[in-house]
Amino acid sequence: MSRDSDEDRTQSRRRKRDDDSPIEDGRTHSSRREKSRRNDADRSQRRRRRDSGSDDDEKGERRRRGSRGDEERSEKKRREKERERDRDDVRKRRRKNEEKDQDDGKRRGTKGFDEEDARTEAKPFPEEPNNVAAERVVAPVGKTGGVYIPPFKLARMMREVEDKGSLEYQRLTWDALRKSINGLVNKVNASNIKNIIPELLGENLIRGRGLFCRSCMKSQMASPGFTDVFAALVAVVNTKFPEIGELLLRRIILQFKRAWKRNDKPQLLAAVKFIAHLVNQQVAYELIALELVTLMLEKLSDDSVEVAVGFIMECGSMLQDLSPKGVHGIFERFRGILHEGQIDIRVQYMIEGLFAIRKAKFQGHPAIRPELDLVEEEDQFTHEVSLDDEIDPETSLDPNFLENERRYEDLKKSILGEESEDDDRSDVESDEDEDEEDEEEEEERMRIRDETETNLVNLRRTIYLTIMSSVDFEEAGHKLLKIKLEPGQEMELCIMLLECCSQERTYLRYYGLLGQRFCMINKVHQENFEKCFVEQYSMIHRLETNKLRNVSKFFAHLLGTDALPWHVLAYIRLTEEDTTSSSRIFIKILFQVTI
Repeated sequence: MSRDSDEDRTQSRRRKRDDDSPIEDGRTHSSRREKSRRNDADRSQRRRRRDSGSDDDEKGERRRRGSRGDEERSEKKRREKERERDRDDVRKRRRKNEEKDQDDGKRRGTKGFDEEDARTEAKPFPEEPNNVAAERVVAPVGKTGGVYIPPFKLARMMREVEDKGSLEYQRLTWDALRKSINGLVNKVNASNIKNIIPELLGENLIRGRGLFCRSCMKSQMASPGFTDVFAALVAVVNTKFPEIGELLLRRIILQFKRAWKRNDKPQLLAAVKFIAHLVNQQVAYELIALELVTLMLEKLSDDSVEVAVGFIMECGSMLQDLSPKGVHGIFERFRGILHEGQIDIRVQYMIEGLFAIRKAKFQGHPAIRPELDLVEEEDQFTHEVSLDDEIDPETSLDPNFLENERRYEDLKKSILGEESEDDDRSDVESDEDEDEEDEEEEEERMRIRDETETNLVNLRRTIYLTIMSSVDFEEAGHKLLKIKLEPGQEMELCIMLLECCSQERTYLRYYGLLGQRFCMINKVHQENFEKCFVEQYSMIHRLETNKLRNVSKFFAHLLGTDALPWHVLAYIRLTEEDTTSSSRIFIKILFQVTI
């Protein structure tokens, strides 16, 4: 009974333990699973939120990019519309200008031309309805002078015109005159001015005086460095046609006044420089120079003082001779400006430089270069024009075209001399001499000139191979004397001998004996070696130490054997300033070996 009860009790305990444990284990496992599920759910939720947020950011970025692209496209379209609008405005203005030029051309077709204007115009003539060629040439022209006509075609059109006093012929001759004067003035320089002047005087400068003045002023404005050349050209023309020189001076003064009122510094500098060189050439009176400087220094500014300083630098040398008291007054005014100190430091330095130039008597700033001093003082016409005078630029018409043409032909013959009077005779003589000139040209063509110095290179190669292949100096001298040298090529023999000697590692007495032999045979070689000594000593600093030693020993051998006269040492000056380390080494070795 007791045993059964104990077993029952034990089984109940086991059953209870077994029943309790799975319940507890189940509870613990389920709670863990729930927690893991909750954590997984939270993670997935956070991931979804993050993904949804990144998608929103990407979408927002795409939206922002799209909006920027739209803005750029709209801005591009707006700019294209503005450009198109600007093009339309330019086309409209062009159309209006062309219509205006056509109207002006039609009105000018019966009014005539202004000589001062570069556009092709002609003097007034009644309309010729039957002259088709005249109507074609009188067509509207622009500022550049109309359509370009080749020279050969222009000459043919001038030959075809029968009436020399017609509107067409005047227009064609005016075009040819304008192009010719512009071409001659544009290509003049200090070296060819003597050749340009006869060609320029061959043109009708009386009719084209306005063209000549305008061409000189435009060319000088474009190239201020050639101002003295243009002034020399005007000075020569002024001796033959004083009215042209006076007209140019008046127009330059008008240009100066306009630039002074408008504060146009580049144009003011060009006008002032041209006037300064006309004063140097004595085409303009020195009083105009003093008036200009006084005007520019009256109301002080940095630009006006700078222009005044440049003006005095250009013509101060001539003013010092013509009007020393006036120059003294100008420099006193400059000194007062320096003491006041109201202008910029840069301009003050310019004034101080001007005082230094004056102290050096304007060295480096001559009034006239020697190659441009073409006019004698007694042949020059000096024009007195003041800034206060009323100046007429002479823009009137030329009513007597044919008469002036004939008068200038006679005047051209008197100016250019017999060359213009005997044109026909010279043409006949030139035809007779053409055959002789052709023969001379053929002979010159047959002569072959060696511009590549091939013969000289071959000669040096032959000399070098002869020197290096000989056993002793006697054999080398015998072979070298057999080489045929043209007059003037003896120097090459001496140069190659000295060059071979300098290339050796150590000095070889072979070269000294060979040089001695040539000096004893012919005095020409002795003189050439003297020249080589002078050249080598002047360039001794360029040689390396080994070459320097060989060269000095070579000349020491020639001096020691009396093959070279000792008076060559007169070229050497033993002073600290005249010698270098290389030259002192050369002299030391020279005397060591010689003694």
